[in-house]
This record gives sequence, structure tokens and C-alpha cells, in this order.
Amino acid sequence: MNFDVNKVLPDDLSSFDGFQFVRIVTALLLFVVVVRSCIHLFAPDGGAQRIAGVDTSVEGGNNIIAMFHQWGAIQLILAVLLVVLFFRYPGFTPLIVLTMAFDPIMRFVASRILNV
Repeated sequence: MNFDVNKVLPDDLSSFDGFQFVRIVTALLLFVVVVRSCIHLFAPDGGAQRIAGVDTSVEGGNNIIAMFHQWGAIQLILAVLLVVLFFRYPGFTPLIVLTMAFDPIMRFVASRILNV
């Protein structure tokens, strides 16, 4: 399998020549990313305790919550950028999919760098 940069960064960004199914699935995943980001940003605990099960009643719990809120803000910035690219430049769909595919991979790598 050869990696072709021209497929990820095509010359014509006004159209997507791939399967329409890819665009539909990408739109659904982008919706999930936006919702997840908003939960981290706007939930009272940032989703730390209610969703992730992180004990925020410990000393420094407010810092944990603040980190979840900040994480949500960064996620939302990236999500909005990806949504804008998705609708304005359909040709960037492969790059958007690649970006979203790297997200869980990099989270896994980050979780293995320093185990607490």
C-alpha cells in the first residue's frame, strides 16, 4: 500500500472524489467531537468525575477540573477548524479523517509515556 500525498492534499479542494459514505461518516464523527468538546468545556466538572470517573474531591481537584475545561477548549478550537474545512473545502476530507484518526493514537501514546 503506497501513501499518496496528493490524495490527502489534492489540488482541487472544492470537491471530494471519494465515496460519499466517507463524507457522511466524517460528518457524524465531527459532530461527536464537537459534542465531546462542549461537554469538557461546559460541564461543571468538565466530565472529569461524571464521565471519566476521576475523583475530584481530592486536594487539587479544582486543578483537575480546570485541566478538563482547558482540554475541552482546545478540542473545540480544533473541532471548529475541522468543521469549517469540511464544509468549505470538501477536498480536505482525507486530511480531516487522518487528523481524527491520529487523535486516539496520540492519546494512547501520551498515556503510555508516564504511567502514574
